[in-house]
Amino acid sequence: MDLRDDARALHPDLVDLRRALHREPEVGLELPRTRDRVLAALQGLPLEVHEGTATTSVTAVLRGGAARDGDGPVVLLRGDMDGLPVAENSGESFAAETGTMHACGHDLHTAALVGAAQLLSAHRDHLAGDVVFMFQPGEEGWDGAGAMIDEGVLTAAGRRTDHAYGLHVFANRMPTGVVTTRPGVFLSASHALDVTVHGAGGHGSNPHTARDPISAAAEMITSLQTMVTRRFDMFDPVVLTVGVVRAGSRRNVIPDTARFSATVRSFSDTHAEQLPALVREVCTGVAAAHGVRAEVEWRDEYPRTVNDADEAGFAAGVCAELLGEDRFALAPDPISGSEDFSRVLDAIPGAFLGMGACPAGTDPHGAPMNHSPLARFDDGVLGDAAAVHASLATTRLAPAGVVA
Repeated sequence: MDLRDDARALHPDLVDLRRALHREPEVGLELPRTRDRVLAALQGLPLEVHEGTATTSVTAVLRGGAARDGDGPVVLLRGDMDGLPVAENSGESFAAETGTMHACGHDLHTAALVGAAQLLSAHRDHLAGDVVFMFQPGEEGWDGAGAMIDEGVLTAAGRRTDHAYGLHVFANRMPTGVVTTRPGVFLSASHALDVTVHGAGGHGSNPHTARDPISAAAEMITSLQTMVTRRFDMFDPVVLTVGVVRAGSRRNVIPDTARFSATVRSFSDTHAEQLPALVREVCTGVAAAHGVRAEVEWRDEYPRTVNDADEAGFAAGVCAELLGEDRFALAPDPISGSEDFSRVLDAIPGAFLGMGACPAGTDPHGAPMNHSPLARFDDGVLGDAAAVHASLATTRLAPAGVVA
């Protein structure tokens, strides 16, 4: 079977679907319009379709025609569907005007997985096992993968999934159409930090009569940045970025409280375990020096995304065979982004891959990155992304003695 030729035939419809999704991004676990577009695109295919109850997820199962008595391996393919609360400024003719944006390429992920379902449905007689298509809401901090696992996505075929694969596009970082992955840790774990500094308000002209929470919070922020470079090995790094600071109402008023929030990324279990105590030590120590009090809240979000070594090697071989050796590049280091597909890979051997989708003619090293309001993605990669998904499944599910 020539999946790339078949995917080229689907490409115009996949572009139309992607752009329709892009115009109306939805955020979180409830994506009713997105779900309905996915269901419409899957209509008529030989799939067993199930909708989530806790979320607007869609799980579709394709039964392989070459499986014996409903037996054989099960392959799971995942595409996330949610957008971000970012006001789009990309300049695309199909840009969203909703105050939300598909700034992370999930519209491409969804369209590519629909394409894979169409490709594999056309070749189901050659599959000696089943395929589960996981259309997931709520990846952007809502743990949609965890919700779908709780609802049984890993046993949706009636038996446990054997292999799991996901694909993520990048608006920068990589040349268009190039695929990457690596064995072991591919993406970092993510943690959330919220700090409230309680001081005593007063007049800005007499700071000595107050207890200024703003200056204490500012010192905490710089001390935390120093801590992660001095307490952790640079070859097993920790990343800490403060994205929110809130305090005060007027320039001459010292407020009672100041608040800041940070995202923290780690690449090893050891550091993930050490971080909460060290962060609290820094914040409470600075607070004591300023005569204020720090309330520190720490939450572990997504674990590290860890690729099974054999599965990563398998995926690399499939991509190189499908697209050509020049279209696959082994990632030399982990990436400091985080993913809830990590929960799937904690349970099932598999691999997570990245694909460059930087617009043609744009330098990937200077292009706006994922999550930027300026981010743009080349939907010319959709056919190949669908073919990669489909090829991973067909190669795993080829009947004995048959080369996919």
